[in-house]
Amino acid sequence: MDISMDTLKMLRDKTGLSVMQCKKALEEANGDAAQAEVILRKRSSDAADKKSDRELGAGAVASYIHGGEIGAMVLLSCETDFVARNEEFPALAREIAMQVAATNPKYLHDTDIDDTARTAAMTVFTEEVKDKPEEMREKILEGKMQSYFKDMVLMNQPFIKDDSKTIQQLVDQASQKFGERVVISQFVRFSARG
Repeated sequence: MDISMDTLKMLRDKTGLSVMQCKKALEEANGDAAQAEVILRKRSSDAADKKSDRELGAGAVASYIHGGEIGAMVLLSCETDFVARNEEFPALAREIAMQVAATNPKYLHDTDIDDTARTAAMTVFTEEVKDKPEEMREKILEGKMQSYFKDMVLMNQPFIKDDSKTIQQLVDQASQKFGERVVISQFVRFSARG
């Protein structure tokens, strides 16, 4: 199959992955860039899962300050200094710090949401769905809970610079790109506004 350089370059620019990975995905998708992007996203998620038990030994701390009133710091961890010193790694950490400053997430993962917050939301939404048909209540309630907590969980948020991917997908792509486990270990946001 003959893959055009323009299509290859567009896919590489969009995903940040190597030319060879993009070319293989395009060949598998018979030249369809949209299908190739789906293939690459699936592979990055699979690659991140395979690396999930590796030990983290290095990383980068990045910060972002907006207008002197809002700031954020992120610790992005990886396995080796080799990756941590790659100029793209701290740049990614800074992008995530910018996300934290802009969106003010409360939790890193869904599992970090405490029982008190879940119970309070469940109480409110249970009252809202009480008049819905019984067979649909649970599904509606689940949708309301997911929607409510979506913006509060950093890994579930759409990336502010490309809302076609979540922060989780961004981190998974970094794991595939760098060939190591990449994890957001900590984040903090400060605001002078209170």
